[in-house]
Amino acid sequence: MRYLSSMMSSVLSLTLLLCVLPADGFGALSAGVAAIDITPETLPALQNGQFLEINQSKVLDRLYARCFVLQSGETTVAIVVVDSCMIPRSICDRAKILASQKTGIRVERILISSTHTHTAPSVMDLCLGTNSDPAYERFLPPRLAEGIAKAYANLEPAQIGYTSVDAPEHTHCRRWLRQPDKPGEDPFGDKTVRAMMHPGHQNPEFTGPAGPVDSGLSLLSIRSADDERPLGLLANYSMHYFGARGGFSADYYGKFCQILEEKIGKTGDPQKPFVAAMSQGTSGDLQWMDYSRPRRSDYSIDQYSKELAEIALNAYQKIIYGTGTPLLEMSQSTLVLDRRLPFPERQVWAEAINEKRGERRPANRPEVYAEQAVWIEAHPVEELVLQVICIGDLAITAIPNEVYGVTGLKLKAASPFHHTFNISLANGAAGYIPPPEQHYLGGYTTWPARTAGLEVYAEPQIVGILLGLLEHISGQQRNTLTTDFYTVEQRAAFQQAKADDNNRVNRGRKIIKSKD
Repeated sequence: MRYLSSMMSSVLSLTLLLCVLPADGFGALSAGVAAIDITPETLPALQNGQFLEINQSKVLDRLYARCFVLQSGETTVAIVVVDSCMIPRSICDRAKILASQKTGIRVERILISSTHTHTAPSVMDLCLGTNSDPAYERFLPPRLAEGIAKAYANLEPAQIGYTSVDAPEHTHCRRWLRQPDKPGEDPFGDKTVRAMMHPGHQNPEFTGPAGPVDSGLSLLSIRSADDERPLGLLANYSMHYFGARGGFSADYYGKFCQILEEKIGKTGDPQKPFVAAMSQGTSGDLQWMDYSRPRRSDYSIDQYSKELAEIALNAYQKIIYGTGTPLLEMSQSTLVLDRRLPFPERQVWAEAINEKRGERRPANRPEVYAEQAVWIEAHPVEELVLQVICIGDLAITAIPNEVYGVTGLKLKAASPFHHTFNISLANGAAGYIPPPEQHYLGGYTTWPARTAGLEVYAEPQIVGILLGLLEHISGQQRNTLTTDFYTVEQRAAFQQAKADDNNRVNRGRKIIKSKD
């Protein structure tokens, strides 16, 4: 395990500052946008986002990669938001190399993120019970590179503006505390679950949310400097997904973008269409359902998308654009983290299940986690790419994980920049990152898997490095956190679970053998 206090000095010394202040003779900000269709050409294809593998043969709506390129002086940065559940680092790196060959943009200056729609073709092996679809895995990287190249070709003088508004009615904590005397059972047969995703509406076996909500809706708007023509809008919100069924879909992300493109893009250039994108925020434990209230049986993905788009449109119309040239900088660092490896007892458990299953794909949760145990043993470490993009007084952090709402709140509060938002599932897909205290409560996001297997103290290391990058760029110290984002009930649950040493094996601690 690597502790933040012992590593920050070495990390910052190795940090590559990728952008510089515009030199004399430069200075004008340019921007280009493009959207490229990434709907699978070959059907059926494997769909991920569920526990078990699904072959999907229908397309409900088109999937896109929405690309933004910003340029100031010698600095060029690309941001890509992809209608995908998870894109592993290897696929992101392949796309970045191809894009760099087409445009000259350095691979370290390209950010590729997933929206996290749960109804997209799979490009990741062992995304729980689903493997990568080989045809789509070959198809996606060159399409992403093509989209970046199109955005680069569309560069023109531009202005930017940004804002953030609170949208608390459209995202809620989906991880709830169980009644203390009613722990749930994990896939390994142990009663370790003291907090669990999706408890059901007004379920008496659960007492309340296990964490706070990151409910900020952030907007980065780009328009032409010559005629104030709208070019693009990059939105960010912390809501996991809505859930389309019956075929491949961009989920609410695509519907949100379509609404804004229709309402804003009418004033744009038909030869260079306006592009809106919704990026994934810090929603590892968040969802649109409010489990403290009765279930809304008449509520649809279309209604949800329309409501959130209206909030965004109202905020967009009030954005003030800068007339000067904003500083454009980007910084990147890597972080190597350990995985929580299975102990011999877990290996024996997994081997028995895997031997019985044979060559067929997993058909239930124990089989999924037995297969995952083998993969984790063969991949004991993970290297994460962490990025920061700064545009004027706006900071964007990029994290290759599904982080909790409390992590987003900490980053925003401690950032030395006036505006900050966090793009998750960026430049890889290294899984859920619960804060250390949440590991003691157990539950789905703590069960060791490729999508939830990093060391218990991963979250504070990630937060520390990102804040260090922001300090390095801004020349200012991070803000001191003075807010306890947890409630008294939540803190009491953590303290009791820690005192009981709950979820010990899933936290990567050795099994304590009985002396009987």
